Amino acid sequence: MKNYSINIKPFGKRAVLIEWPKKVDESILEDILDFSNSFKKLNLPHWEMSAAYNSLTMVNHVEDVDFSEMELLIKKCYDNRVTSQHRNERYLWRIPVCYDPEFAMDLEEVSNSLNVSIKKIIDLHTSNQYTVYGIGFLPGFMYLGGLPEELEIPRRKEPRLAVSKGSVGLAGKQTGIYPQDSPGGWNIIGSCPIPIFDAKLDNPCFVNVGDKIQFYQISKAEYDLHKIETEVGIYKLEKSPLHA
Repeated sequence: MKNYSINIKPFGKRAVLIEWPKKVDESILEDILDFSNSFKKLNLPHWEMSAAYNSLTMVNHVEDVDFSEMELLIKKCYDNRVTSQHRNERYLWRIPVCYDPEFAMDLEEVSNSLNVSIKKIIDLHTSNQYTVYGIGFLPGFMYLGGLPEELEIPRRKEPRLAVSKGSVGLAGKQTGIYPQDSPGGWNIIGSCPIPIFDAKLDNPCFVNVGDKIQFYQISKAEYDLHKIETEVGIYKLEKSPLHA
């Protein structure tokens, strides 16, 4: 197990930020998850942790943090961490996307900018498995790494004031799904008919950091059908366990 140089710093009165090397690397994400699981085993009350790419934010919802004391605890926990079995609790999720022009408002522009055919864009987008490196910006918004280089494109110069729930976009080296209607600057190439976040559920977001996502193409008719199936509660997402 590789030891990384981590930077620990206060993040307000009740939070601590731990930073790993600033690069997108699955081995760094694994290390973050291993540390997070080791810390959870200490059974300290009131702590919540949120991982993202190369950092971990730790928040105490009740008490102010004694940073010096917490820093020592974190270092000890990191030094004594062990590779956990969290990989066996992660999943590959297959998520449907409709790339119909009705939803893919930027697909033609992306095709022209990248000099890649629309068919190839869809083929590339659906051929990869993407790692969930973080969840944020909006509740349930997944930051997905692993985008093929051919699809890397900057954010839009002028963000939209309104992007529809379910919109699937590209930005830089990432792809993702808008879980709610919101402003946004990603290049929209399709739409997912399945809710990614539902506040009414005990587990509002079914995906966890470290899971993987693979998109597959559906027709407009299938999109409409899945919408109905979701509304009546009979649609079941496809998932399979990931193993180390």
